[in-house]
Amino acid sequence: MKFLSTRALRHAQGGAAPVSFTTALFDGLAPDGGLYVPETIEPWTASELARLPRRTLTEIGLRALRPFTRGEIDPAVLEAVVVEALNFDIPLVEVEPGLFALELFHGPTLAFKDVGARVMARLMASLHQADEPLTVLVATSGDTGSAVAHAFHRVPHTRVVILYPDGRVSPTQEAQLTMFNGERTNVRAYAVSGSFDDCHRLTREAFGDATLRTRMRLTSANSVNVGRLLPQSVYYFHAVAQVMAGGRAGSALARIVFCTPSGNFGNLTAGLMAKRAGLPVERFVAATNVNDVVPAYLDSGRFQPRPSRPTLANAMDVGHPSNFERMTWLYGGDLEAMRRDIVGCRHADDDVRATIRQVFEARGYLLDPHSAIGYMGLKRQAGREGQERREGQLGIFLATAHPAKFAEIVEPIIGRPVEKPAPLADALARPRYIIRIGASLDAVRGLLTHD
Repeated sequence: MKFLSTRALRHAQGGAAPVSFTTALFDGLAPDGGLYVPETIEPWTASELARLPRRTLTEIGLRALRPFTRGEIDPAVLEAVVVEALNFDIPLVEVEPGLFALELFHGPTLAFKDVGARVMARLMASLHQADEPLTVLVATSGDTGSAVAHAFHRVPHTRVVILYPDGRVSPTQEAQLTMFNGERTNVRAYAVSGSFDDCHRLTREAFGDATLRTRMRLTSANSVNVGRLLPQSVYYFHAVAQVMAGGRAGSALARIVFCTPSGNFGNLTAGLMAKRAGLPVERFVAATNVNDVVPAYLDSGRFQPRPSRPTLANAMDVGHPSNFERMTWLYGGDLEAMRRDIVGCRHADDDVRATIRQVFEARGYLLDPHSAIGYMGLKRQAGREGQERREGQLGIFLATAHPAKFAEIVEPIIGRPVEKPAPLADALARPRYIIRIGASLDAVRGLLTHD
């Protein structure tokens, strides 16, 4: 399997050459600034799809990742990677008739980012054999950084540098991000005086700095890295497996609508790749907060990035989503084809508050702000279809974070405390060590070369 740059076709004379999975994993970005994508997406056979309900999460993970690593990772090593990384449940929970939450928050940092980060860290550890330490640089709007920190904590021959927007993550997220700052360890998090877009810009500038890249082995842990993106397709297959196992197979299987709360759009891109591999999905809903550049593109045909605006769903506060480049590559720039698979929607903070309260009071199910946007996206899609909605359609929204991670938002809405899982309580109990830096490449270059 080879991996191409999303920009290779645009720059036929000087585009990046196809590379191996290992190169794509460790380089993060292509030399021409594009994002790596698999040359082909191997389809699942009808018999493989029929066996989904009899497969465990790790068995599904092995099948989903095997085509991309074939010839580079020994099958036994890949199995060990997947078994160790995906050692937590990802249950499908019925919130109301025909509407389900895929709970992706049962990993160590209580967010969906644990899936991709843990698989990626273990892939890198299994493949990195050079004596030179590997430096992992990541920008986060909240949950990515803590997932990457935990995934790489004490992994030999690696160090992790996390950039997060100062004052724009929740106190709970900051506690998880900075919990290793007080230790002599391989993980450091830095509060940048700016937005997530500034953090992401700084990582791209660092990757484009030839001097930096000759001084150290530098890679990314954001969803621009295929090593974090591809594992996210696993839980789409796992969700469908649970639908089938629950006796809802047959014609309904082709009527599944996924709603993915979206910020940098890696999560949705992984779902689109799963669909290309044969997963029976009727449609995806790309649900955002007011940072809605992709829904706006689907409406108007114009992609117009802009500065992000802070919201309650801060992990989605992205004004220039990187993975849009992969989305357009998947569809060959065909807007109408993309519209057939994806519907966009946006939801304001007042809608988020009202939905959290309403669902909790009516259903006893507690949503975090991001999952609330996923729930609303499904409800809006059902409303669009109206009387034309056929029997048997199932809606699945990705519940991307545990509500306790946003207790300062959720608790006033429902009027009661939210129980904190043990990993979160541990992070909150630790002393807080916050290291602040300016939003400049010089600042990042300094900490990378002198940290």
